[in-house]
Amino acid sequence: MKSSEAKKKRVLIVSPHPDDAELGMGGTMISLKSKGHSVYLIDLTSGEPTPEGSVPRRRKESREADRILKIDKRISLGFRNRYLSDTKKERLALAEKIRLIKPDVIFCPHPIDAHPDHIAASKISETARFYAKYTKVTLKGSPHYVPVFFNYFCSHLRRIPEFTFLVDITSCFESKIEAVSCYRSQFI
Repeated sequence: MKSSEAKKKRVLIVSPHPDDAELGMGGTMISLKSKGHSVYLIDLTSGEPTPEGSVPRRRKESREADRILKIDKRISLGFRNRYLSDTKKERLALAEKIRLIKPDVIFCPHPIDAHPDHIAASKISETARFYAKYTKVTLKGSPHYVPVFFNYFCSHLRRIPEFTFLVDITSCFESKIEAVSCYRSQFI
């Protein structure tokens, strides 16, 4: 997206856990922000429990990463880590946030990821995008259709993916590494 040619976009990144979006989209988020686009991040879970982490510590690490990424807002839906499921509850919770944020673009994990929470996040995101446009439902916000939907790669890939496009993050690669490095509890 060339900011001089395109209107400023509202971009939503859906992340299964705090740190997944930074790993898969950190450079892209920084690049989008530098071009004047709005970037929102939704963590579906707290990412805990992990061997060295805790919910308060992960929140602190996320806030540190947010300052580097310069995102507009991060929201945690608080679903259970390691047991994220593509259920009506998760779909509707994310659909409601989509209706309130009204993004032009959604990025979510690619469904070929091997991590069960990442696979669920992909399915939840795709269905929530559909649910967000429904009328006559008990969701906050007005119906909203998101015209552009992309997948990103976090980690744990089951096979070598076929890319449809790549984003050059050379100019912000060091900042991406700095944002990922905020998650010290995840380095064992």
